[in-house]
Order: sequence, then C-alpha cells, then structure tokens
Amino acid sequence: MKTAAVALALIAGSFTNAAAQKLPPIGGPYPPPFTETLSNNTPLAFGMDAGEAARALGTPLNYVRGRPGEEIFLAFRNIGGSGLFYKKDRLFLQFRKGRLAGWKGDWGHNWMWQ
Repeated sequence: MKTAAVALALIAGSFTNAAAQKLPPIGGPYPPPFTETLSNNTPLAFGMDAGEAARALGTPLNYVRGRPGEEIFLAFRNIGGSGLFYKKDRLFLQFRKGRLAGWKGDWGHNWMWQ
C-alpha cells in the first residue's frame, strides 16, 4: 500500500505546472479579441447589398433564384484543405429589398467518400 502511494506521489510530482499566458507589455501589441480568433468568423453584416457582401467574402456571388431585390445568391468559399484536396464550402445569402437578410452555410456531403 505504501509503495503504491509513493509511486502515485512520484508520478503526480513529475507533471509540470500549467502556466497562464502573460500580459502584454504596457503600450505593446495586444492580442486580438477572442471573437476575432474564431475559425467561423464571417465578415458579413445584415443590411449589406450584394456588392458589399461579395467584397467582404472575397468571392463572386452566383445567382440561385428570386425576383430582383429578393434574390438568393451562392458563394463558394475556399477554406483551405490539404495540398491535394481543397475544401470549398457553400454559403447561401438571402437578400430582401436588395439588402442582406440572412445567410446559411451548407457543408453538403463529400462525394469522394460515398
């Protein structure tokens, strides 16, 4: 029993303590806010027109359907991937009265693994 307690104490003592991130120097470069470090940070805002949305996404918008001013557009976003297979996600944008009213990501199914 004593040997098990000693072994457990030795194992527990071998782990290093966790260190918190240090504060930046006064007047120095500050780290970005948490929300800017998220991988799903989309530069869209409600009320944009189609041109502003295309510039914000950095990709052209493809018309899907709808009357003028009430359209649905599709944007293919290249989000990287490996050197052999690039991953492109589809993003549907809904416009009402010519302004962005909503968007929805569509990750679909990977045709390669079916």
